[in-house]
Amino acid sequence: MKKIGILFGMEDTFPQAFIDRVNSKNEKGIIAEAVAIEKVVQNQDGEYAVIIDRISQDVPFYRAYLKNAALTGTNVINNPFWWSADDKFFNNALADTLGVPLPNTVILPSAEHPTDTTGKSFRNLKYPMDWEGIFDYIGFPAYMKPYAGGGWKNVYRLENKEEFWEKHQETGQLVMMLQEEIVFTEYFRVYCLGCKAVRIMQYEPRNPHHLRYVIDGPPVDKKLLATIKDYTLRLCKGLGYDFNTVEFAVRDGIPYAIDFGNPAPDAELTSVGAENFEWVVEEAAKMAIAAAKKQKPGKINLTWGTFIKDAVAVK
Repeated sequence: MKKIGILFGMEDTFPQAFIDRVNSKNEKGIIAEAVAIEKVVQNQDGEYAVIIDRISQDVPFYRAYLKNAALTGTNVINNPFWWSADDKFFNNALADTLGVPLPNTVILPSAEHPTDTTGKSFRNLKYPMDWEGIFDYIGFPAYMKPYAGGGWKNVYRLENKEEFWEKHQETGQLVMMLQEEIVFTEYFRVYCLGCKAVRIMQYEPRNPHHLRYVIDGPPVDKKLLATIKDYTLRLCKGLGYDFNTVEFAVRDGIPYAIDFGNPAPDAELTSVGAENFEWVVEEAAKMAIAAAKKQKPGKINLTWGTFIKDAVAVK
């Protein structure tokens, strides 16, 4: 019997719907359940063929558990090693190499010294930095947001340099990115599962959270949709994320990738809506079942993006 587990936190609707959907398919030798952790012993586990991870970004204990499970043969979706290593600024740089349009972006040192450091720790950092060059490159208005994180936490829209200095001081030890504002005419959020199943959703990020997914929106140009799908697949294959969302802001007909490292994207019924919820539950179930069938006990079964695979292939 191969078990598919789901590891989750505050979510209410998606985890149980996923479990029920997998089990309703009556695949021989495959069952789904909520992950139950009694103890974690090094290099011992192997209970699950597949685990869908929805929470380890917030719980370091779970991340350690998942890495250990991966070593013993579990296919963890998404790959906990890559998820621990990447960040939004690196993802932007990788996307640039993949030919996906992006807003101009820079990374900034934290406003406050990290714990256990002093000014002496930063002797390799020029002072002052080339702030005028940075501001000229980005322009205003601009967005400032953490280089690692999500959920629209600590995101600022800045009108000018004065506001930048004021708000940057509020970010403490967070490492932030400063990003060009894309004044968009259309905006899309895109689910991508298994690096192949794509669902493009019209989205309005300026609305309250529960009203952001647009129902019965205006028709969208088919060529634009095809381009968005192409860029989504490039990004997810490059990163190696099997469960991800990508956001695009369209300016002058060009879709700019705004946010595309979301390995535990929102899938709650109350926020994504019934049709999107049905799609993600069904596609996640199919993906997990396929992964369970392919899983080889005692082997490494993780998904690795083309960035890693191409790097390893270089002799």
